[in-house]
Amino acid sequence: MNPMKTVAFVPIRLNSQRVEGKNLRQLGGKPLLRHILDTLQQCDRIDEIYVYCSDEQIKPLLPEKVRFLRRSEALDRDTTLGREIYDAFTAEVEADLYVLAHATSPFIRPQTIDGALEKVLSGEYDSAFSAERIQTFAWYEGRPLNYSLDDIPRTQTIEPVYVETSAFFIFPRTLWLHRHRRIGEKPYMAVVDRIEGLDIDYPEDFAIAETIAATRLAPTE
Repeated sequence: MNPMKTVAFVPIRLNSQRVEGKNLRQLGGKPLLRHILDTLQQCDRIDEIYVYCSDEQIKPLLPEKVRFLRRSEALDRDTTLGREIYDAFTAEVEADLYVLAHATSPFIRPQTIDGALEKVLSGEYDSAFSAERIQTFAWYEGRPLNYSLDDIPRTQTIEPVYVETSAFFIFPRTLWLHRHRRIGEKPYMAVVDRIEGLDIDYPEDFAIAETIAATRLAPTE
């Protein structure tokens, strides 16, 4: 066991708006929510895993060692902010280090999470998060973000943009309690590829996930 208590939690609500019932929907032979839970169970550096949900009907779907913690139904509103959920969970479950993970990222690998945890536990970084590296022509607020219109670079040499994914955030209790931040001043960025970084927000995302899962389950000759 780690000298620091590390707790992972997966906030789940069943009244998803954009993809109806997505957390319970079958993906690769099991409910979507099982993918991240099975992944977290493979992480050597996590001591406890919680599902934070207002509906007990999901309890039979959870792996044996994953704990169910009932949250207030008031946190299921469309207007609920992430910080309200994190406030409520950290008030109920004490830990030195939290791993906030999401069911909408089914393909994140345990090695990626463990590697990021190792970086934070070493003291070299004060937090960690997963991100996808995008090396292309990007715009923000109506202007080029990473290149000049007067000097168009080759795609291979353009400055990449890093986009946070929802797979995981790792942060110490002190950072959240004192600053209400899940990313500190010296974060480790775990760069993932497009498959690991896939975040299911819309129906087309689920269709892509189904294709990936079917490919992985296909028998090899």
